Amino acid sequence: MNVHDIADKASDIFVLPDAVIRLKECMDDSAASIDDIAEIIAFDPGLTSQMLKVANSALYRFPNKIETISKALQVIGTRSAYDLALAYGITHAFSEVDSKIIDLDKFWEQSVSCALLAKYFAESLRIREPERLFVCGLLHNVGELVVVSLLPHDAKRCMAFNTRVSPAELQQAILGFTYAELSAALVKRWGIPDAIIRPVSLIHDTDSGVEDEDIRILQLSYVLALDNVNPEVYPSYNNLSPALHECLALNREDLEDALDITNLQCISVMSLFNPNAFMLY
Repeated sequence: MNVHDIADKASDIFVLPDAVIRLKECMDDSAASIDDIAEIIAFDPGLTSQMLKVANSALYRFPNKIETISKALQVIGTRSAYDLALAYGITHAFSEVDSKIIDLDKFWEQSVSCALLAKYFAESLRIREPERLFVCGLLHNVGELVVVSLLPHDAKRCMAFNTRVSPAELQQAILGFTYAELSAALVKRWGIPDAIIRPVSLIHDTDSGVEDEDIRILQLSYVLALDNVNPEVYPSYNNLSPALHECLALNREDLEDALDITNLQCISVMSLFNPNAFMLY
């Protein structure tokens, strides 16, 4: 099967929650109001709980506790709220993946680490709606969960990356595509905006000279997260090419600060987006 065949099959198995689908339809409707959006979120207890947890988490550090969806929408913004609801929906869709093949906690640690770094750099560079980059980082590797479910033997083989063969190179050799390509193909079938799909699809394409700042941020965040979460395989900055941060006018001290801050956030934010946290809903 090629990447599109697998994405087609996966889209029937891994389904976004109804509330997230309705929320997307509402966001696409120019006549929709903030009250319409709040009503959709409030109708789903799991999504409501998640949004309030996120609004009061280390992601935002607001001085006062946010206790209602309406207040959360006011301080976060409707587009950012949609992006965070989307992050919840995507991780929720994979809550039943079998953990016998891969270490799911480590999988989500790398995904959350990439997401936090992408959001941090987006905020540092004053990019609007940095939650969009958070979502890109969080879902860039969900293709691995699809392969774990549909092609478990190949998923095991793809885990044997090392300092000579990168994860993406190994995936390409074994599967004929990367997990990121599969992630992008799947979320495209979910109707997710191209502003999220395109950076994910190009996350490993570091040699093409892309000028898109979102893509550059995601590429840098991926490499830093990969080394950060796999110290038994990679020394610090092993996969970092200076061009990845220099094109964003960032230096090594900026990268150190980013890793220090996001590492402190990672454990608490993982508890929000690791699907194990949703099992009550």
